[in-house]
Amino acid sequence: MSYERIGGAALDYRLCEYDGSRLSFRGPKRNLEAPYVALLGGTETFGKFVPRPFADRLEDKLELPCVNLGVMSAGLDAFASDLGVLSMAARAEAVIVQAMSAHNLSNRFYTVHPRRNDRFLRASEQMRKLFRGVDFTEFHFTNHLLRHLARYHPEGFILLMRELQQAWVARMKLLAERVGKPVVLLWFADHEPAEKRGFVHAASAPFAVTEDMIEQLGGDVAQVVICRVSPAALAHGQEGMVFADHEALAAMQLLGPAAHEEAADALLPAVQRVLKQSWRR
Repeated sequence: MSYERIGGAALDYRLCEYDGSRLSFRGPKRNLEAPYVALLGGTETFGKFVPRPFADRLEDKLELPCVNLGVMSAGLDAFASDLGVLSMAARAEAVIVQAMSAHNLSNRFYTVHPRRNDRFLRASEQMRKLFRGVDFTEFHFTNHLLRHLARYHPEGFILLMRELQQAWVARMKLLAERVGKPVVLLWFADHEPAEKRGFVHAASAPFAVTEDMIEQLGGDVAQVVICRVSPAALAHGQEGMVFADHEALAAMQLLGPAAHEEAADALLPAVQRVLKQSWRR
């Protein structure tokens, strides 16, 4: 097994935990006594395979600690029901929430694991009626489930998509309310929200999240930051990422260090505005 090496060592995420939370986060563990910005999100926020994700890069630019509370494969449920995360977010000077995919959250059709939101647990009776003949015991992950339904049950899949989108908007509003601090919503992808019209390109990350859904949040979020990664950054591919040989395919599906630098640049002015407004109060 070989790794792309930086400084002769493989990437160590130094996983850590914080009081009151059942989740594991990227370390090192931070001091929460001093003022800080909290970042909530999924795999991109966590920075899988990326030595210095955008949280670290934003911290350099802000000169204010940025606590990375990203969780790999997380959806909104991982944070909206975790009292430890909500407490840390409530104590932060500002909160950044990555726009996470809509399929990794519980809804009227199916339930996901409360912490590992990509894990499919069970289908509701409503789901079983909509997709008659489907053996849901065959599915353990939401991605696998939705790919199957989209291919073999397209009409029911459209109804399911609408439910996921409604659930995402409601859960985002709930999370923002529970955080109780100004929220900066970050769109971090290789395309803009406007490129997702209806169900066109719905599968691209963040899955099923559209411009209309973001607009529905209205005043529930203080700022919306759209980071559409540039072609120049995308051209760098996996340059600077650290992964084992068997993880190469997974790394190809993620945004690299050059994209994370652009996310930090995009976030900086929005977070500065939120901080100034907060400190004036």
